[in-house]
Amino acid sequence: MSSTVTSGGSGGGKTVKVRAGRPNAVWALPAVLFFTFFAVVPMGLAFYLSFTKWDGLGDPKPVGFANWQKLLDDPRLTQSLGITLMLMAASWVFQTVISLLLGVWAAGHQRNRAILSAIFFVPFLLSSTAIALLFYALLDPNFGIIRENTLGSTSGAFLAIVFVGGWQFIPFHTLIYQGGARQIPQVLYQAAAIDGAGRYRQFFSITLPQLRHTITTSTVLMVVGSLTYFETVLILTKGGPGTDTAILPYLMYEAGFKSYDFGYASAIASFLVVAATALSLILVRLTGFGGMRSTREGM
Repeated sequence: MSSTVTSGGSGGGKTVKVRAGRPNAVWALPAVLFFTFFAVVPMGLAFYLSFTKWDGLGDPKPVGFANWQKLLDDPRLTQSLGITLMLMAASWVFQTVISLLLGVWAAGHQRNRAILSAIFFVPFLLSSTAIALLFYALLDPNFGIIRENTLGSTSGAFLAIVFVGGWQFIPFHTLIYQGGARQIPQVLYQAAAIDGAGRYRQFFSITLPQLRHTITTSTVLMVVGSLTYFETVLILTKGGPGTDTAILPYLMYEAGFKSYDFGYASAIASFLVVAATALSLILVRLTGFGGMRSTREGM
């Protein structure tokens, strides 16, 4: 890609052709190495261990597809998968509605908007473990603010996980929607106002359609995040009451760090990677996100 620059005074200008190419691939090397070392290599090792029997000591012993067959025959898989999918759906509804509304609001020019946006973002800066410990103390039936055994019931424990996860990650998705809303051309709202469209009509007819790719991005992140919930479940419910909140990552934890069957735990981990990747690709394909060419929403 090249551009033309004219220098000098009027009548005696000199045209200089400036060539601006793409950045050299070497600039991507640090990110590629980081991703390879901390993502690709661990996933490759987990996939390899899924075909072995290993208790964490000694050398792994190849067992073929025994771990995968065990996973398919495990009656807990169906229950854990169902709980994981319900958690994913509930988290998506809860987080998307609130973060979308907050993001669109934060993209405006209200008074004290910047200060309030910064306050909203604070929970995301805390670790999942610290947040889970905080809410575990708040929900304690003896010393917490709610003097009921909320975590002792199936519905209470499930809703607590959804709420705690949303409390932490809604600020992040709010930031995504805020950025997307700011990219919507204001001329669309001006034209709608001239035609007599009110605030609600503008939101449903302009804002939501223009944020379709932002919604897809946020949804993919939520789906992957829901499949990797662990600290919150471990600290709040420990998979209980009974096994009613034992999602797939918690099942993997039990297999690896309670039964010391790291081969089977690696099979569950590999299954999670495949499931998350497949769901992400399906979402991208169904929403047409992969065909987006513009760098601005709605353009």
